[in-house]
Parts: sequence; C-alpha cells; structure tokens
Amino acid sequence: MISKLNIAMVGQKRIPSREGGVEIVVEELSTRMVAAGHAVTCYNRSGHHVSGKEFDGKSLHEYKGVRLKNVFTINRKGLAAMTSSFFGAIHCAFSKYDVVHFHAEGPCAMLWLPKLFGKRCVATIHGIDWQRAKWGGFASKYIKFGEKIAVKYADEIIVLSEGVQKYFMDTYGRKTVFIPNGVSRPKLYSPQLIKENYGLDKDDYILFLGRLVPEKGITYLIEAFKKVKTEKKLVIAGGSSDTDSFMQELRKIAADDDRVIFTGFVQGRMLEELYSNAYVYTLPSDLEGMPLSLLEAMSYGNCCLVSDIPECTEVVEDKAVIFKKGNVADLREKLQNICEDEAVVREMKSQSADFICSKYSWDDVVGRTLELYQR
Repeated sequence: MISKLNIAMVGQKRIPSREGGVEIVVEELSTRMVAAGHAVTCYNRSGHHVSGKEFDGKSLHEYKGVRLKNVFTINRKGLAAMTSSFFGAIHCAFSKYDVVHFHAEGPCAMLWLPKLFGKRCVATIHGIDWQRAKWGGFASKYIKFGEKIAVKYADEIIVLSEGVQKYFMDTYGRKTVFIPNGVSRPKLYSPQLIKENYGLDKDDYILFLGRLVPEKGITYLIEAFKKVKTEKKLVIAGGSSDTDSFMQELRKIAADDDRVIFTGFVQGRMLEELYSNAYVYTLPSDLEGMPLSLLEAMSYGNCCLVSDIPECTEVVEDKAVIFKKGNVADLREKLQNICEDEAVVREMKSQSADFICSKYSWDDVVGRTLELYQR
C-alpha cells in the first residue's frame, strides 16, 4: 500500500505545455499522481514559450489539482534551464517534500541541493542531452555535469530506453531503472482546420511533428522527399527550440519544392487533426530519448517510418517501416515505396494503435514510479 506523498517536479519548462516531451511526461505523471491522492508541485519556468511569446498561456497557480510555482528564470539559450532549476531546487530544499523528482540531465546539476537537506531525490534521464547538436561547448559540459551529479547523488535514476540504461552501466557502473513513457488512445478527428489552413485532406501528406532541431534528421527528410515522385505533401509541424537559424536553414532547403509545408508550433485541435489524417508519420532522428511523438502517432493509427536507432526500433518492433539513420538514399527509397504501395500502409495502420496502446500505459508508468519513490 503506497502512502500519500508530497512530491515536487523540477526541470520541465512548464505545464500544461507541449514544448517538448519532458513537459508531456511531467503533466501525465503529475495529474495522475494527484488523482491517486498524492500532493504534487511543479516548478515551472517563468518567461516565454520556447517557440515564441505568441504561444504563451495564462500564468496558472493550479492545474488539475497540481500546484504550480513559477520560479525566476533568465530567459536566454543555455541559461533558462540552469536558472529555473537552481531556484526550484533551493525552494525544494527548504520545503516539506517526501520526493523531489528532477527531469533531464541539465536540471540534475542542482539535484545535490535538496539531497543535502535530506530529501529523497529521483532523476529521470529523458535522453543523453549533452550530445544534442544545438548545445555549444559550455552548455554541453554543464549538461554532462548534471548527468554526473545524478549518478553520484540521485537515490534512483529512471531511464526511458535500454540503450541509455546500458550507457549508464558501461560509463559509470550505475544501476538505473527502465520505465518507458506511456500513451493513451486518442479521439480521431476529420480534417477541418488543416483543410482550411493548409489545404490538407486525409492521406494527403507525410507528417513530421516535433521540435525543429538538428538531431531530428529533418534535413535528411526534406532532401530525400524532394527526390520522391508523388503528389503527396510533406508537412513539417513544430516550433524551434533555441534553434531559429536551423529553422531558416530548413526553409531554404525546401524553398524550391512547394509540396513542403511548415506549420510552425501546433497544439490542440490542429495537432489532433494532423495526427488523425496523415498518410504516414515519419521520425528520421539521429538521437532520441524515448520519442513521445512516435508513441502518439501510432496511437492515432498511423503507419510510421523511422530511423534505425534503438530508441525508435525498440518502440515500433516490426510494426513500422525502418530506414538506415542519416542515409538519404535509403530514406528516399522507403518514402517512394510507401507512396506507391498503399496496401503496406493500410496494413501498418490497422495494427499500430492496438499494438502501441497495449505495450505502453501511463497508468503503469505512474504505478511503477510511485513504487520507486518509496523504495
């Protein structure tokens, strides 16, 4: 029997938000833990939405029973996560929490603070973040420092893939707990907003949906798609994340192909319609933690095309089309094949939702996380 706990979440940008996978995970964990009778406080960054202030939501103090605290944040690349997690960690150190749960490697640099004051500290490593292309020398070193602090001071470390679990054992000899992300079966929507705004109909387009950062492989995707003979469009949905110059580079690469559509950051009904009506969802990443967008795309019944990195292949098993990471020729060939072979796409679509929703459950994730809190 799990007793009622007082829990703090640190490291996310903010909830409710779809600024990244971390935010979705924290929202799912927090709201479900509150529904189970626990008290949860999330330390949100102050400052603007990562994709632009036009996406800023209302400043809330409570969301679905979760207490929200906005902490001081220097809203600049490389400093936002550092400053918000520092002030969040200080507040946690002097508050009466049973567990302080840090999310992502950079924020874990401050995990020692509440640990020093006797708090039980848990870290979730959402990916090996210091490897991400958007970070320069200092930021990358700081994020790796956070990784080492988690290894040294965290009572428990949660990882989202078997590959990252092996990395921590091989690199540090540190045992971790593998608890993958979850997914819920969504409601499907007909194409209304996407038709009005972008002229898109059902099965009209191949969809990429995620943060526009170099490691997502979007450059390869556009280059490969431009060589595919099809009337289908390529929809690139998502906002930049400290990577405005990369966004400009992508638009330049796609400038001579009017089949490529950039929607910018999407959420709500627009996002749901894009998932619901895609012909194929693609995730050509070089690097992932555990891609929530891939779980979501499959939960909507999509045929998926993914790179052969373990973080993707462990998720899809044999229920998706797989290409060689970074190989533009192989990606082009796979895109051409699925554009021409609708029977394969239909077969993949018929299996994906049942497969992914039976394999990954948020209720299971929450239960296992709560058990870990009380070890």
